[in-house]
Amino acid sequence: MLDRDGFRPNVGIILLNQRNQVFWGKRIRTHSWQFPQGGIDRGESPEQAMYRELHEEVGLQPEHVRIMARTRDWLRYEVPDRFIRRDARGHYKGQKQIWYLLQLVGHDWDLNLRATDHPEFDAWRWHDYWVPLDVVVEFKRGVYEMALTELARYLPRQDFRNRFLRSNVRAREFERHTLDHGAPAGLDLPPGGSFDPHPDIPSASDEPPPKNSAPSSFPTPR
Repeated sequence: MLDRDGFRPNVGIILLNQRNQVFWGKRIRTHSWQFPQGGIDRGESPEQAMYRELHEEVGLQPEHVRIMARTRDWLRYEVPDRFIRRDARGHYKGQKQIWYLLQLVGHDWDLNLRATDHPEFDAWRWHDYWVPLDVVVEFKRGVYEMALTELARYLPRQDFRNRFLRSNVRAREFERHTLDHGAPAGLDLPPGGSFDPHPDIPSASDEPPPKNSAPSSFPTPR
């Protein structure tokens, strides 16, 4: 199914994990890496095609993901003649794509590259959002850059406050452990020395601050 300009309607998928890393798949029997993508069949909406391709290429069902955003308009790339079948040359020009930004709400083990008899990928990994375009087939790089740039504003905000709280909990647990059991293994002390991880910070056994004292502040996320 081609439009009047010779472009086939297609969908692309940027799949995020909880750390805003993206699914990065290696095309089967090649050295190229890419996002999941596929054509829109006659009678399908872009969203229906996206869910079908999501299952066919990475084995996920609609309940495994949340739609965060999609590109506003079609993004197009032309396919060089050497990649086009001879019987399609002259009327097939390339792909026009709607890109979806999805967040995985399931688990890593829900992904399955062998969900169909015709797998697209033979390996995958999580990668930082701004993927290296030099490992993407050259004629797709422009569309990748446009899709990533347009959808970056919809990335879920990371909860730095919770991460700060968790790190403080770990620090307090470490301090209590060292107070009870002494210095960590491998730490050499001089004769008669003792281990105090935070000599200027009151321990958990000290008196609590007055009730009217100001609360501690948290770093502001950027």
